[in-house]
Amino acid sequence: MGAASAPVHADPVSLSPVTDPASLVNPFIGTSHAADDFPGADTPFGMVQWSPDTSPHRPDGGGYEYADSAITGFGLTHIAGPGCRAAGDIPVLPTVGAVDTLATDSFSHAGESATPGSYTVALDNGVKTELTATTRSGMARFTFPATSQANLLFKLTASENGATATQFDVVNDQEVRGKVTSGNFCGEGNSYTVYYDMVFDRPFRHSGTALAAATPTTPRSNASPNAPEAPNRPVLHGDVPRTPHTFAAPASGSDGYVTFDTTSHRAVQAKVGISYVSAADAVGNRQAENPGWDLAKVRGAAHNAWNSLLGRVRIAGGTPDRQTVFYTALYHALLHPNVISDTNRRYPGFDGKVHTVDPGHGAAYANYSGWDVYRSQAQLEALVAPQTASDTAQSMVDDYRQTGLFPKWSENNGETYVMVGDPADEIIADYYAFGAKNFDTATALKGMIAEATVPNNNRPGLDYLEQLGRLPSNGKYGCCNFYGPASTTLEYNSADFAVSALAGALGHTADQHRFADRAQDWQNLFRFGSGFIQPRDSSGTWTAGFSPTSGKNFVEGDSWQYTPMVPFNVHGLATAMGGDTALAKFLDTDLSSLTGAGGYTDLGNEPSLNIPWEYDYIGRPYQTQKVVRQVQDQIWTAGPSGLAGNDDLGEMSSWYVWSALGMYPETPGTADLALGSPLFTQAVITLPSGHTLTIDGTGAADDAPYVQSATWNGTAWDAAHAPDGALTGGGTLTYVLGTSPNTSWASAASAAPRSYPGTPGYSDVGTSGDTAAGSANFDGAGYSYSAHALATAGLTPGSKVTVNGVSFTWPGVAPGARDNYEANGQTVPASGSGSISFLGAANNGPASGTATVTYTDGTTQPVALGLSDWTLSAGAASPLADNTIAATMPYRNHAGTASDSTKTYLFATTPVALSPGKTVSSVRLPSDVAAGGLHVFAIGFGAGTGAR
Repeated sequence: MGAASAPVHADPVSLSPVTDPASLVNPFIGTSHAADDFPGADTPFGMVQWSPDTSPHRPDGGGYEYADSAITGFGLTHIAGPGCRAAGDIPVLPTVGAVDTLATDSFSHAGESATPGSYTVALDNGVKTELTATTRSGMARFTFPATSQANLLFKLTASENGATATQFDVVNDQEVRGKVTSGNFCGEGNSYTVYYDMVFDRPFRHSGTALAAATPTTPRSNASPNAPEAPNRPVLHGDVPRTPHTFAAPASGSDGYVTFDTTSHRAVQAKVGISYVSAADAVGNRQAENPGWDLAKVRGAAHNAWNSLLGRVRIAGGTPDRQTVFYTALYHALLHPNVISDTNRRYPGFDGKVHTVDPGHGAAYANYSGWDVYRSQAQLEALVAPQTASDTAQSMVDDYRQTGLFPKWSENNGETYVMVGDPADEIIADYYAFGAKNFDTATALKGMIAEATVPNNNRPGLDYLEQLGRLPSNGKYGCCNFYGPASTTLEYNSADFAVSALAGALGHTADQHRFADRAQDWQNLFRFGSGFIQPRDSSGTWTAGFSPTSGKNFVEGDSWQYTPMVPFNVHGLATAMGGDTALAKFLDTDLSSLTGAGGYTDLGNEPSLNIPWEYDYIGRPYQTQKVVRQVQDQIWTAGPSGLAGNDDLGEMSSWYVWSALGMYPETPGTADLALGSPLFTQAVITLPSGHTLTIDGTGAADDAPYVQSATWNGTAWDAAHAPDGALTGGGTLTYVLGTSPNTSWASAASAAPRSYPGTPGYSDVGTSGDTAAGSANFDGAGYSYSAHALATAGLTPGSKVTVNGVSFTWPGVAPGARDNYEANGQTVPASGSGSISFLGAANNGPASGTATVTYTDGTTQPVALGLSDWTLSAGAASPLADNTIAATMPYRNHAGTASDSTKTYLFATTPVALSPGKTVSSVRLPSDVAAGGLHVFAIGFGAGTGAR
């Protein structure tokens, strides 16, 4: 199973339904090419992953590189492709002869095999090692050559990130136990302790400890918040919370060993339990889950557990290699998160205390690669394993109860703050949308709203987001690991939309609309002149030196990869670009590479995963069908290198599963599915409701990705999205597939998947109360208008002010709420005729641009718009020639200080005549403001009603 294979479309097609999906899994896929998966023994979402670690590479998390030829130990814990060193705890290595804690065992793949729940290798030293696992325990059989020096080394200091403390105790001549403290994921400083207890089926003759050189830990990095970052290589940026104890692995430590005499009886069997609570619980886990000594029985139970889970998606058709790639991807997608509670239901909380699993839940879970898995793994987990996903959601809620924060990127029971955004919002909302609803949804939503509105460590820069509608490139963020302000703005937008989606599903309509509106803040970073998401500084000026292929101000990507990351409002993105044709042109260029060449789409990393599906939204689903098949052919094979980039706890694998089914969960927090085309003749999915969703692909073949027609339950289906209710009530979606594109299928605008535009209003908070100066940030430097001073000048919420014969209505919002538009192409509903004028001011001004008036008959009129600096450059400048001072305030507010005595002003522009006899329906604010911020508080008309 370890051998590299031919391209996946080379073998003849098998039309028989799969009856034993676990037998098709090849755990060696993803063990090369930096995917960092592992081939060892495990069960679904298990606590134990007993797997070989190899040298010299020992990849991050997975520990196994297919190109290596030596094994350093068989570690009890592993994480699939996390991007930084992690886990690899308590490696056990069988050796022969003198005890040497630095020993390695050479091996060849000819003597190696693996299947879900089982791993076997014949080592060159003559020891055959067989491993299997239960959820919380492992079992092994080591068959040694005839020798009086058959050793098992416990390389306790050799966790992937080293260890701060180790313990090896001999309980009796058939049992050892101890613990290891490790952590420091990506250099963050988190720590956890894992306890172990191992028993043998026969006494050992000798035991002891030996001095060992400790494994170096990951050094802490402090990169600039704006520094480009290599894909799949996260580093820390700036400050992170200080842990109670600095993580520092000692220069040396003690390993343990036991020695058996195998001259007459060569096989040694071992059973080991682990726990993150105590050694006693490790014993309890082992005894509860594996009381006997029947390795074949345990191995069979693990295989059956995988068959039960994998069998919730039954496929037929496709080549043998395609079937192997599919079920291996599904297998990898269901390795994480991991059970962290013991059989007695105790688990270590994020608060450092021991807790008990909530009633009604089976286990507590840990290990959340949030930035990665919210995109498609969480949805797949909920669809295939709804009870596990519900328990995971409840675990996340419990983490919030314990610390006031949801997990972001956590290793076991410690937060690391690696990556950006607030991904728990998407994960929890996705679980609910895809059928995992058995958790405390009320507390979940309450916590998500709190985390989205009250400054906290999970959302650095939240104040900027609320007050400026974006995260500026020159902002000050402090804690915790903030970077990539342009892409992090987009991450917050997706998180906000997920909050909106869950709020709507739970009947909280006001919160649904509130967060759907704020999710549209991506528009504040979309530069109409370039057609890209671009960074802006705090003043509103577009950050200098922008290139769409530069990673500066982005996270593991560039603007080619991030501009399409508006998955909840692709129609809005297309409109901003100039229409469907403009977005199509963008996608054609962006998808001219699938591996990041030229800075274009990189389907080996998460920021690009949504991009191929966006053709569905612009009437070109045939191009989605084409590109997705290209990705499947070019990146995914049945060999060790058949997965591009870190698997990131199954996220990359989950993308393949969805794509092979012919659909993708593009929109966070919803059950909306954009459609591609199925890879197999049939797939039958058992849904959380108990119903089944059948996907039939008539004519499915590698060279036939194009949908010719489709039906839903026998009725013609001409839409590029899955039918509503397909994931709850089930049904049959049948495709007729062909080798040539049908450009008319699902091409109508009404056939596109949903976009959620919200009703965004003001984009900037310009006014604060004198006792809450930090609630507004008009100029990006913390200064704002004083609500008291404005009131003294006659401007109170909802009041009228008349200038040059034009009546304006001052925004009817409280101080500290968004109250003006910082112009960047927003379309503002308005109604009036005669003449038009604008009330506002510029920061770092004057600033100017061109507004566009749209009339009720569809015609338009350009209107030049310029506004003077709100302080007239601290009194050194005069108003623009066509500006009239509408109000003068004697001071302004500044966050964190007393009021500032600088005078501030509001200006009204000279009225511009409108087309006679026509009525305005909307005004598009300038999109060409190059420097500073042009702020519009109100639009007024010289005649007519309904001025705004």
